Amino acid sequence: MPSINSARILILATDGYERSELRFPLDKLKAHGAKVEIASLEKAPIKSWADKDWGDSVDVDLVVGDVSVDDYDALVIPGGQINPDLLRADADAVDLVKRFVRSGKPVAAICHGPWLLVEAGALKGRKATSYASIKTDLMNAGAAWRDEAVVTDQGIITSRTPNDLDAFVRKIVEEVEEGRHERRVA
Repeated sequence: MPSINSARILILATDGYERSELRFPLDKLKAHGAKVEIASLEKAPIKSWADKDWGDSVDVDLVVGDVSVDDYDALVIPGGQINPDLLRADADAVDLVKRFVRSGKPVAAICHGPWLLVEAGALKGRKATSYASIKTDLMNAGAAWRDEAVVTDQGIITSRTPNDLDAFVRKIVEEVEEGRHERRVA
């Protein structure tokens, strides 16, 4: 089992990510000692969405197609409406999520981020949560939706909104330190 202070964590995001849902996990996981990298569709800075307008940008470490799941201990998917909608339309991004899910490593998605878990077929028969407006999408994908700050089912971590970020990051740390999870096929 990896300790969080030696863990490598990948954040999957593109333009339009909810600023707090990327920055908070990035900063807090780094503060715990984890090495955190950002993968995106292109190797160019990506722009956040904050307070109903474009916000600041973060640098991208690698493109989705260059990611080896073996190099990381967990995957984090921030929300925002734009970010996961663009990512779920990209075959490489969806394939990356599927590979992480198959690996048994923790996969964490917040707000609209679970759209990628829906697209990857990862939620059927699992408990999950999300931003309330996509509740029906998760339920239609076979998830047992819960209105809770954080829901975990066999290492798949979901959370609702930026108000839940503290609990979301605590659960990521806990699940990373537990190591791989045996998962039934969704």
